Amino acid sequence: MRWGLRGAEPSILLAFAVTFLTGASELVAARFTGWVIDSASATGTGGFWEPFWPLIVAGCIFFLIVRPLIFVFDAAVSGILLGPHLFPLVLSRLNRHVLGHSMRFFENDFAGRISQKALQAARALTDLVIEVSDVVVYSLAMFAGSFLLLGAIDPRLLLIFVVWAVLYVAALRFFIPRVQARSADRAGARTHVTGQIVDTLSNITTVKLFAQDAEEDRATIRALDTYRERSLSFGHISALFRMVLMTLGGMLPLFAILGALYLWSLGQATAGDIAMTAMVTTRLSMLTNRLGRVAMSIFTNIGEIEDGMATLAAAHEITNRKGAAEQAPHGAIRFDDVTFRYGGDIAAMNRFSLEIAEGEKVGLVGASGAGKSTAVSLLLRLHDVEEGRVLLGRTDIRDITLAALREAIAVVRQETSMFNRSAMENIRYGRPDASDEEVFEAARRASAHDFILTLRDHKGRKGYDARLGERGVKLSGGQRQRIALARAFLKDAPVLVLDEATSALDSEVEAEIQTTLHEVMQGKTVVAIAHRLSTIAEMDRIVVMDKGRIVEEGTHEQLLARGGLYARFWQRQSGGFLDLDAAE
Repeated sequence: MRWGLRGAEPSILLAFAVTFLTGASELVAARFTGWVIDSASATGTGGFWEPFWPLIVAGCIFFLIVRPLIFVFDAAVSGILLGPHLFPLVLSRLNRHVLGHSMRFFENDFAGRISQKALQAARALTDLVIEVSDVVVYSLAMFAGSFLLLGAIDPRLLLIFVVWAVLYVAALRFFIPRVQARSADRAGARTHVTGQIVDTLSNITTVKLFAQDAEEDRATIRALDTYRERSLSFGHISALFRMVLMTLGGMLPLFAILGALYLWSLGQATAGDIAMTAMVTTRLSMLTNRLGRVAMSIFTNIGEIEDGMATLAAAHEITNRKGAAEQAPHGAIRFDDVTFRYGGDIAAMNRFSLEIAEGEKVGLVGASGAGKSTAVSLLLRLHDVEEGRVLLGRTDIRDITLAALREAIAVVRQETSMFNRSAMENIRYGRPDASDEEVFEAARRASAHDFILTLRDHKGRKGYDARLGERGVKLSGGQRQRIALARAFLKDAPVLVLDEATSALDSEVEAEIQTTLHEVMQGKTVVAIAHRLSTIAEMDRIVVMDKGRIVEEGTHEQLLARGGLYARFWQRQSGGFLDLDAAE
């Protein structure tokens, strides 16, 4: 919580101070009432201005000028200084932290659940600060001032106040942990519902194709049933808590007023003291009920913050080393005795060693699970090696900042990712400072320019301004890959990674793009993964992988002449693709 609010402490302390002053002003009003009654009793009837003008002037100044200004300032501090700024501050920090997590973090959770927890934690922390400022600090001012005012009448009145305070604190200590625990359970169930719905809608095409609408509906209902049960449990404890608070709230003014009345009967208190006691304790009684509800809300928010932070605030698995270089060096790529198991027991890479010279074009071939994509993920530091090291030039990539490393590598993957933004923004993602003409040229080189001009979204935006839909759902697979290629062309990085970059293209478009690819690859270090072996046949070297190891390497002609695993892959191709089921 301190991390999320860092930098906002002066504003928060100012809000606390103003709220404390607001609470104190309420006590001044009660004390003023007592003075008026005592003055009237002492003066008797027959005069107005002459005996009471000091009280009248003081009352007008306080009630018409000072008190309204205090309350306006208090409202401004909460509604203008804190409210609109804290939520964006906390959420931006949470979002920045979440973006720094490794791929393993995102692979182990729902995107919708992660985003929901970030929003939940940021909102809960914002509400917590405002509630503490508006109610808790205000209540502290009221309780402290009331203690002084009642003690000034007679110390015996404080005994009633102290006994009541002990009972009130005991009730809070009993109920708050239970409210907090059930609130955390309810928050967890709510985010699970969100994650379930988002997961279904994110994969709506698969749901429709397999006619699983009913099953997904049942899964959502099961999640909602859990949420309903935990909400009922929270509701039961909340209702009991409020009943206890209402009872305690009624006890304070009743016994305090009776105590003041008893002292008056003994001639040890004035009528003004009785009126002031009534006003203060009645106000405290109303405040007690509000404070109880807010206390429940505060600890509910704490439960939600804990629930969110348990997921989001874990330490980053992949970070920049101290003193890491902020510019990636040029040179060879080297995998040096790398072993990687994704945190499990089965090795995806097993003592894997490979050197790719600067400017060399290397194709990686192998059946599914051979370790090709793992090699690319380790090169990009989407995961960190568990044993061995990966070098760029002569530098361990862990000694290069993540930003510098990834700026030096352009990637086109088989599963291309599109933002629900315009075609222009999606391509320009490769180089944000690129001009429109540079974007157009990259699109032309990727054979994407013509179809982009035909795009039109539901709001009538056309061409490069048209939105592509969530994850690019409005485009075909081939169109998404061409935009991804244009993005990589625009980036123009010294290392180019092609992970099944043309798998979604028909043969005619692929042939058209292959010429452009050859031009783009000139002078770059290229790592290409392909099941369509014809797309990598012209690489400088082809590396054949099996179970995380290199089993063959050489040119296309050399590997065919050898008659090994690559030659069998080539012979078993169907339509130019590697028959993975047949590949053993």
